[in-house]
Amino acid sequence: MGAHALTSDHASISAFSERIFECLPRADQRRWARAYVQGLLTTPGKKSVRRLAAAVSSSPAASQSLHQFVNASPWDWTPVRAELTRWAEQRGTAPRACVVGQAVLRKRGEHSCGVHRRFLASTGRSVTCQVGIGMFLSSPGRAVPVDWRLLLPGSWAKDPERRARTRIPAEVGPRSAEQHVLDLVDTLAATSRTAPLPVVADLEAIGGTSAATLLHGLALRGRDFVIAVPGRLQVAVGRRLRLQSPRGQDGHDLVLAARRLFESDAGTLTRLESVAPWDGRGRHTTVMSGFVRLPGSGHTGERTDRTYRLFALRPEGGRGPVQLWLTSLTHTRMETVLALTQTLAQAEESVRAMADDFGLFDFEGRSYPGWHHHMTLVSAAYAYHRLERRLTGEGERMLVAA
Repeated sequence: MGAHALTSDHASISAFSERIFECLPRADQRRWARAYVQGLLTTPGKKSVRRLAAAVSSSPAASQSLHQFVNASPWDWTPVRAELTRWAEQRGTAPRACVVGQAVLRKRGEHSCGVHRRFLASTGRSVTCQVGIGMFLSSPGRAVPVDWRLLLPGSWAKDPERRARTRIPAEVGPRSAEQHVLDLVDTLAATSRTAPLPVVADLEAIGGTSAATLLHGLALRGRDFVIAVPGRLQVAVGRRLRLQSPRGQDGHDLVLAARRLFESDAGTLTRLESVAPWDGRGRHTTVMSGFVRLPGSGHTGERTDRTYRLFALRPEGGRGPVQLWLTSLTHTRMETVLALTQTLAQAEESVRAMADDFGLFDFEGRSYPGWHHHMTLVSAAYAYHRLERRLTGEGERMLVAA
């Protein structure tokens, strides 16, 4: 990279940081935020605080100051993430979905805030880790993280000694994965300056146990969604369905497990179709779908007569279990809905990139504020790389060509 490109890149990082961290109350906080992001973007290999400090300053005190900024400085990450959200909405291609993802940060020892043993289906093993639940803005080709929640098991949320040692705020109590997702949705709604986006999530993949709780919560908020659901989810179908069951014989809707809708004797209420990929490339996908409702939960103001589309996808090659999805987008073309299901893979790819190239796993602190500070800074660096640097690089190429 030439001198002009380096100067341009540093100026671009400074301008980005000035906007994202403008809300920080002190000048030294804003200076160290810029330094941390610049270090994450330019330091090769492991992103330890010592290496980041050496990359951005020749001062022997820089490492201590940077560590203090991340772990002990009392700055609020909420307005920083709000500004990052608005910047990402403006800078990138118009987002098409808000996607819930997960970051599993493996840890040694039991002293880091929220650390616990967790089984990972992807590896078939249990690991000691922290679990972050994130909100990503998905556009074609990318998913940018803009907000995070740290999952606190009961052993942490209800232990006064652990709470005090890791500085967990008094207002932070036990929250399920479902509650964290709804919190993320509410925060994005209050922050965003664009029309509400469909929510895409696989609750079981992030450790949730009650898809019904999440679905009813989204319905109460009037949010569209595409949610991977377990086969045991209870759904209601019209009395025309001919299944042997003690229910449904008195003129009322029949309530059954979602997977039963796709059994052979339910075929009259399902539709089989071959769906082309939304971008016109790749194989067609065979989709079986039917219309259902959610049994009432008793929440005031909730419409229990709203119709949803339940659809089933079989993995390529016919191997593995059928994946079930529920969506409120009943009037949207199926190829568009299928494209939304694929945004989960985008979020997973973003987490891998943040781990490989932006120091996601290199946080050295143990506190609750420190974890949130680190996740905010890493998210900002990644967002800059995917959105701002891409545009800057295109501008540099145009300048050279001219």
